[in-house]
Amino acid sequence: MGILEIVLIVAAAAIGALITWFVAGNQQKGKASSIIAEAEAKAEVIRKDKELQAKERFMQLKAEHEKEVNAKNNHLTQAEGRIKQKEQSLNQKMENTQRKENELEKLKEQYSRQVEAVNHKKEELDKALQSQIKTLEKVAGMSAEEAKAQMIEALKDEARTQAMVMAKDIVDEAKLTAVKDAKKIVIQTIQRTAAEQAIENSVSVFHIESDEMKGRIIGREGRNIRALEAATGIEIIVDDTPEAIILSGFDPIRREIARLSLHRLVTDGRIHPARIEEVVTKVKKQIEEEIVEIGERVCIDMGIHGLHPELVRMVGRMRYRSSYGQNLLQHSREVANLCATMAAEMGLNVKLAKRAGLLHDIGKVPDDNPETPHALLGMQLAEKYKEHPEVVNAIGAHHDEIEMNCLIAPVIQACDAISGSRPGARREDVENYIKRLKDLEAMALSYPGVEKSFAIQAGRELRVIVESEKITDEQADVLSFDLATRIQKEMTYPGQIKITVIREKRAVNFAK
Repeated sequence: MGILEIVLIVAAAAIGALITWFVAGNQQKGKASSIIAEAEAKAEVIRKDKELQAKERFMQLKAEHEKEVNAKNNHLTQAEGRIKQKEQSLNQKMENTQRKENELEKLKEQYSRQVEAVNHKKEELDKALQSQIKTLEKVAGMSAEEAKAQMIEALKDEARTQAMVMAKDIVDEAKLTAVKDAKKIVIQTIQRTAAEQAIENSVSVFHIESDEMKGRIIGREGRNIRALEAATGIEIIVDDTPEAIILSGFDPIRREIARLSLHRLVTDGRIHPARIEEVVTKVKKQIEEEIVEIGERVCIDMGIHGLHPELVRMVGRMRYRSSYGQNLLQHSREVANLCATMAAEMGLNVKLAKRAGLLHDIGKVPDDNPETPHALLGMQLAEKYKEHPEVVNAIGAHHDEIEMNCLIAPVIQACDAISGSRPGARREDVENYIKRLKDLEAMALSYPGVEKSFAIQAGRELRVIVESEKITDEQADVLSFDLATRIQKEMTYPGQIKITVIREKRAVNFAK
């Protein structure tokens, strides 16, 4: 094939390709034009839809705005109407006020004219009265002041005479009826308050099941009974009395401690000095708890509330105290009941009277201040624990140590005398005996180094327990001699008194 043919073939191919490209380009341009036209048509539709939606939204917002504006306009219109009504009402009130002020001014003017007329008439009456007084003074021969003074004196004398006559009649009638009424009140009070009478003794009897127990209580060479006496301060008498041991001591609390301790020891069966001291210590704590319980129970039974806890404890201690042989708690309860009954009959405060009656002998309970009269000591205690002033005065005045300044005080004094004067209620010798034994113990306790002191055997022996760290054996001998000499000089007693000073050294340690 020649070059010319090749060139022709290549040219023909190129022309064919060019024609093909041109035809394809025209087709692509037609398709693009149709797509653009279609897109423009859709865009126009969308634009018209959006414009339509915007117009609808605008119309909706416009309608809502017009509605709100109309509502606000209606509200403003109503408010303006209310304001106009209030203005009209206020104007009407102001007109009424102005009219009333005018009427008040007219009334003031009328009142002023009436006052002037009254003053004028008063002046005329005063002139007429002065004229009449001058006329009467000329006729009577004395001035008006002198006549007035003479009349007042005459009226005073007449009133004084009548008052004296009435007072004398009242006093005479009171004298006739007072004694009768007083006796009636006292008799009714005594009849309505029944009380058992029992004189307290200084001896208690402890019963045992068999006499074999007496030997165990005494112990080897009497060590058990000596330990029990030293721990309790009570004389324990073991004699031929069958199935009984006698506990002798003037202090009821000590006797009760000894009795309960013996009961525990006999029940337990272990009786030796160490066990005795342990049991006595426990029983002392138990007695203190029972004292508080007794005081609370008595206050509840008597209907007395609000007592200070220390006064409640003292009321419980009355159970173990006696006054001239009469149990102090029974005596105080009886006095409280008598006072309540008598106060009710006389129209006084029943609660205060009962409270003062229960506490009137509270000064006999403490062991300190033995030289202060029990009435004054009880008054000081009641005042210390914030009792009512009438209760305080009644306690202090029931033996005439201070002046009575309330009506309850003589009631307490009378009821105390009624309770103490019942047949068989008291015995004078017992009180003197107990006082002598207490003085013995107090004398021993006044020495330094003395731990305990017990008057036993009806006051014929004084047992003194000293602290071994403070008192030596030689000082114990001197103490015994000094006590014997002082008792001889300062006290009066029958027979003789044995002074026993006990000094014991104990070494105690614990193995852990």
